[in-house]
Amino acid sequence: MRWSEVEYTDVRELRGPLAVVGGVTGVGWDEFVRITLGSGERRHGLVLEVDRDLAVLQVLEGTAGIDPTAVRVAFASSPLRIPVGPGWLGRVCNGRGEPIDGGPPVFGAAEAEVGGTPINPVRRVPPSEPVLTGVGAIDVLTTLVRGQKLPIFSAAGLPHLELAVQIAAQSTAGGEEFSVVFAGMGLTHADASFVRGALAERSAAGELVLLLNTADDPVIERLLTPRLALTVAEHLAFDGGRHVLVVMTDMTAYAEALREVSAARGEIPARRAYPGYLYSDLASLYERCGRIRDRSGSVTVLPVLTMPAGDITHPVPDLTGYITEGQIVLTREAHARGVYPPVDALSSLSRLMRKGAGPGRTREDHLDVAAQLLAGLARARQVRELADLIGRPALSPTDLRYLELDEAFQLGFLAQRPDENRPLDASLALAWEVLRTLPRGQLAMIPSELLDRHGVA
Repeated sequence: MRWSEVEYTDVRELRGPLAVVGGVTGVGWDEFVRITLGSGERRHGLVLEVDRDLAVLQVLEGTAGIDPTAVRVAFASSPLRIPVGPGWLGRVCNGRGEPIDGGPPVFGAAEAEVGGTPINPVRRVPPSEPVLTGVGAIDVLTTLVRGQKLPIFSAAGLPHLELAVQIAAQSTAGGEEFSVVFAGMGLTHADASFVRGALAERSAAGELVLLLNTADDPVIERLLTPRLALTVAEHLAFDGGRHVLVVMTDMTAYAEALREVSAARGEIPARRAYPGYLYSDLASLYERCGRIRDRSGSVTVLPVLTMPAGDITHPVPDLTGYITEGQIVLTREAHARGVYPPVDALSSLSRLMRKGAGPGRTREDHLDVAAQLLAGLARARQVRELADLIGRPALSPTDLRYLELDEAFQLGFLAQRPDENRPLDASLALAWEVLRTLPRGQLAMIPSELLDRHGVA
C-alpha cells in the first residue's frame, strides 16, 4: 500500500476509539490511515468523516496510550485493501487479519478493498442448491441454500456458539469445492480457544479461514472483522470457484460496537440508542452473499446473533429479519429439557428451502416430509394447550398420538450430539419414524405412493 509522503501532526482530539486530525487536505472518506506514535509504534485506522480541514479517524487498535503531541498521521489515498486468495485457507488471524497462529503474514496474488460492495441484482443468480450442515433439524426443516443468508436467533445461555462451530465443521456442498470462513466477534478467550480446537481438523485440511476478535480487542476491530471475512470469501468464491460458507458470530456484538462508535461521534441515536443507519449497515454485510451469473462459486452467510433478554423485536434481530431469507430460532424450553440443538421448529423458516430441496437436489420425499412434520408439530402444540384447559384424560386417541409425535420429535429427531455429522438420508429416516406415530389418515400432506414406499400402514 502506498503512503503519502505528507504526515500530519495536528491531532486535535482523542475521543474513545476516535481521533480528530486537523490541517488535512485531499483526504477522502474510508481512506486507510497509518498512525506513528512517538515511541515508534504504528497503529492504523480508517477515515470516518471529513469536514473542511478536519478528518475523524477510527483507530483500529484504539487510542489508549497515544500522546496527541507526538503523533504522525499518514493517509494512503485509498480504502483499506488486503491480499486475497487461497493463502488464507488454514490460517488463524485476529479481527484485523494479522496471523495469531505463529505463521507469516498472509500473502496473495491480488488485493481487494475490505469495504466491498453488494452484488449487483442484475447479475445475481437465484440460489438453487443446498448446503448440507450435518444437523438434522436444519437440513430437513430449514434447508440452507447456496447463496442464501440465513441467521440463527439465540439468547444468552443457549448453545449458539456450539451450533455455529458444528455447522462450520461439518457443512458440505455435494462434493464440490467447499470452504468456510468463520468470523468470531467479541468472543471470550475461552470461547476463542474452543472455536480453534473444534475447527482444527477443518483448518488443517485447508478448508477454513478463522478470524477471531476477542472481547478485550479494540472495539473498532469488531467492525472490521465481518468485512474482512466477506472480502476473503468473495475472492475464494467468485475468483476461485469455491462454494463458501461465512459464519459470523455474534452480530449483536458487532451492533454494540457500531453503537459505541456512533455515540463517540456524537450522532443522534435511534431505537435503543443504536444509530439510525443500523439497517443499511447490516444490509451492506448481508447483501454481499449470493451467486453471480457466469461464475461457478457462491457465498452463503450464516449470521448468529443473541437477542437481548430473548426479545425478537430488539432492533438487531428485527432488522436482520427484514434483510435475510428466514431464521433458525433457538428456544430455552428445548434447552431446559437437555435437547441439542434446541431449535424451535415452528418459529424457524428458510424462505429459499423450496429452491434448494426436493427432487434432483436432495430427495424426492424431502419437502413433503418437512411440511407434514411441521403440520404435526403445530397440531401437537394446539393439543398441549387444550390439555392444559381440559386435562389429558379428556383428549381423544388421535390427540394423544400427536403428543406422542411431539415427544418423538424432540428426543428421536431433534436431539443430536454436538459432534455428530448426521447424513441427510439418516435425518429423513428419523423424520419418517416420527411420522409413523400418527395414523396414516393424519398424513394427508404426503402422497400415497410415498407412504406405501416407506411402509406407513
